[in-house]
Formats: sequence, C-alpha cells, structure tokens
Amino acid sequence: MAQNIYDKPEFFEGYSQLGRSVHGLAGAAEWPAIRALLPNLDGQRVVDLGCGFGWFARYARDAGAAHVLGLDLSEKMIARARADTSDPAIDYQIADLDQLELPAASFDFAYSSLAFHYVEDFARLVGTIHRALVPGAHFVFTIEHPIYMASHNPGWRITDGERTWPVDHYSAEGPRTTDWLAKGVIKHHRTIGTTLNTLMATGFTIRHVEEWCPTEAQIAEAPALAEEVDRPMILIVKVQR
Repeated sequence: MAQNIYDKPEFFEGYSQLGRSVHGLAGAAEWPAIRALLPNLDGQRVVDLGCGFGWFARYARDAGAAHVLGLDLSEKMIARARADTSDPAIDYQIADLDQLELPAASFDFAYSSLAFHYVEDFARLVGTIHRALVPGAHFVFTIEHPIYMASHNPGWRITDGERTWPVDHYSAEGPRTTDWLAKGVIKHHRTIGTTLNTLMATGFTIRHVEEWCPTEAQIAEAPALAEEVDRPMILIVKVQR
C-alpha cells in the first residue's frame, strides 16, 4: 500500500495553503501547458488518478465530460472534493494507485497531476490504465521531474561563485525520502527513460513530452518561478492508447 502522507495533519494543513490548493487549476503555473494538450472532453468518460480536491474533475465536467471518476488515497482529500462538488456525474472514491483495478475499456480519457511519483509499481499502474482506456483514447499526466526529485537538497548550491543545482545519483532508481510539508515523505524516483519506455512497452504511443518551463510573462508576474528555468520541476506527458 502506498504511503498516505496527505492524511497527516501537518502535511494536509501545509498542502491546503499552497497556491494550487487555494486557487485550483489557476494556481498551478503549468496548467496552461497541460490544458493545451487536452483532447475534446465533450461526452467523454474520464478518470482522474490522484484527484486531490477535485479541481480537474470539475473542470472536465464543465468541458462537457459525461462522467468523471476521481480517485485518491487520501480520505481528507476525497472528503474535501465531495464537499466542494455538487454534481452527480462526478464520483469520488478512495483508492490506492499501487493496487488499483479498473474495468476494461471503461474510460475515454485518463488524467493525473503530480501523483505518480508516489507510486512504487509504475508499470503495473500503467498496465491498469491501458486496459481501462478504449482504443485511441488519450492519457495526460504530470509528475515531479526526475531531475528535481534527484536533487538531494532542494536549493541552490554556490560553486566558484556560480549557482548550481545538485543532482544526487540520478540513475539510481527507487524510493527516496524527503521532508516536504512533513518529515519522511516517500517518493519513487525513475529516470525519464524508464518512464517513457514503460509507457511504450505497455502499448501506449508517445504524443508529447514537455519538461515544463514558465513563460517570461509568468516569471514577470511571479518572480519566484525564475528558478524553474534553471532546473525543471515538472514533466508533462501525453500518450495515446
């Protein structure tokens, strides 16, 4: 079973104060890049893996989706999503993505935002998603960029007067423990190659890969985003069954 860090009081409190938690999709700087990759959702059956507070589930319904299934391991997240949603066509369920089972050919589109780096068995999950999608269906997801995850001490290091971003054993895949909003958060590091090769070996066709970077306009509005230019934080992937 995956680590349910989101239900720890200190983690949930800290996460609830993040911009993307307060403002939803508009508070996620990478959202415009993701939105540009989405297919027409009108009449589609959608599954949101790691749905959090339900922001994307509600967006999908506003975009015309016929039904949305939002899945998350966190009871606190699901409770908040249900409280913020009054739409019978959105169903929220508690689910462990490491043990997930979905009916075959039951969805027309799959989506996930910043959840898969908590999943230990990525290959199993990708296989489950592949079986659950109809032929031709798209799947868009984001993960914490492997280079960012491999940074042993997130923060700049000054070397000979130059700022550098330390990367720790990038090729060594497996669980890594970090302190983010709470102590002892476990994330599972995989290289970009492993991530993409797993998708292709399962039967997906790669349609788009983006090492997301903020625009100049975004940096002008939020200067703290400037460091995302020097090292990627988010990887965006679009594939097709």
